[in-house]
Amino acid sequence: MKADATHESRFIAEVDAFEFTRRDVEAVVHALNDWLAALNAALQSHALVAMGLSAQSELIRQADAINATVSETAQTWTHQWTRLQAAQDLADHFDDKALLLVFGKFNAGKSSFCNFLAERFAAHRRAVQYFYVDAGRVIETQEPFKEGSTETTSRLQGVCLGDNLVLLDTPGLHSVTPDNAALTQRFTDSADGVLWLTSSTSPGQVQELDDLGRELHRNKPLMPVVTRSDVYEEDEVDGEIVKCLRNKSAERRALQEDDIRVRAREKLVTMGVEPTLLRPSVSISAYVAREQGQTASAMSEAGFERLYEALLAIAEPALAYKRRKHAEILLHHLEENVLGALERDVSPMLTELDASLRGALTALELQKTQMANALWRSVMPTLPALLDTHAATHDVTAMCRALSESVREAFSREASRIWADYAIEPNALRMEVALESGADFDDVVVEHPGVNGPVCEIAGIDYGRVHAALSHAVRTSVVTLANDAARQCEDTVTQWLARVDALKDLLSAGARGLLELKVRVRSE
Repeated sequence: MKADATHESRFIAEVDAFEFTRRDVEAVVHALNDWLAALNAALQSHALVAMGLSAQSELIRQADAINATVSETAQTWTHQWTRLQAAQDLADHFDDKALLLVFGKFNAGKSSFCNFLAERFAAHRRAVQYFYVDAGRVIETQEPFKEGSTETTSRLQGVCLGDNLVLLDTPGLHSVTPDNAALTQRFTDSADGVLWLTSSTSPGQVQELDDLGRELHRNKPLMPVVTRSDVYEEDEVDGEIVKCLRNKSAERRALQEDDIRVRAREKLVTMGVEPTLLRPSVSISAYVAREQGQTASAMSEAGFERLYEALLAIAEPALAYKRRKHAEILLHHLEENVLGALERDVSPMLTELDASLRGALTALELQKTQMANALWRSVMPTLPALLDTHAATHDVTAMCRALSESVREAFSREASRIWADYAIEPNALRMEVALESGADFDDVVVEHPGVNGPVCEIAGIDYGRVHAALSHAVRTSVVTLANDAARQCEDTVTQWLARVDALKDLLSAGARGLLELKVRVRSE
């Protein structure tokens, strides 16, 4: 090649020499599939199975919702991958070409840009083939893209430049019809680099990059192109004042390009995208270049020599992406549809359940006191009648059995109110009311004169000592019972917290594992 060859001719020659040998990524693809299988198995083994909670518990409802969401998410990501595979045939149509996504909002000059590059490739005797997508099929056409001041792109379209390069023009990732959405997304999945077109009239609207978030997180190079970098100026022609379209000055272009670089970099950082993906921006004017006959000087002054130089620089990272694309597409699926869905839908639910469980744990201390007091209030009013019933026989053991039964009945009743969320195991609780040794009824003895001296006669029974002993025994029993039941509830909550933590750890470990594989995909 001649030493004085233009960047345009160098770029076109570089496109002719593109090599599309795929990197051997089967080992890492296998590892990615193993990661998914292990995650799926772990999610099933970590399902939140009902344990220690009643079926009507709000905690069980939350756990069931988490289980259902995990199951639905797994089904969804399987369907999403199936759909991606079904659309693969269409993307494979361009598997032997480098594909650059031309992105920009309305009036960014995407159609003019693509048409102009097509004209330049044709001028260098390279084949140019326009196409559009209809009903899932690639339809070739001889018609260039429509240009105008109104939005003209309503379908997925592109142009093949030479044998190895495709420019893909879309109606915007955010504005496609539902029927074309999956198709458009699949094509953009296959893009190897992104040309972000932004008009010189309002350059660098960085909020536009939000629509490119998925592509930029996929480590594809991004090159900003400032279009319509021209201005109308008045000039005298044949004695008349006319408006002439001229390139903006190099100084004005440099200021705009630097401003875009700074703001776009800041935007990528806030999006969590590696800012080194951002390439230097380039300003061009296809209109001025055309108007001035596309001469070498007109092309250079309109910014196209700088554009081709920048395209030469973006070619290698774009091709590097293409060589590992087979692994990247699976990685994207796992990051976005699998782990991303779990983190978006399941993680907040786990956090909510964790907060509910910790709230339940805090509430148990108060509920324990409430239970003891409720049992005391329920049992103690029955004590006088019970004393009367057993006074004659002094049967303290029978009284204790009766009181124990009263405590059990009261506990069963109050537990359904205070601890309705828990499935308490009564057999594991201590429920016996027992008196201390020697506690008994006291006879009331009256002494009166007799023939042979004073005679003692039992005039009645004193309940005082046995009542006090029974009151103490009941209090001890209900407090012990409440404590034992609360401890059982605490054990249940603690075990549930451990299960929630295990699921959180599972997702965190999955994220770390996928990150390691991501590094491997991009380093091998």
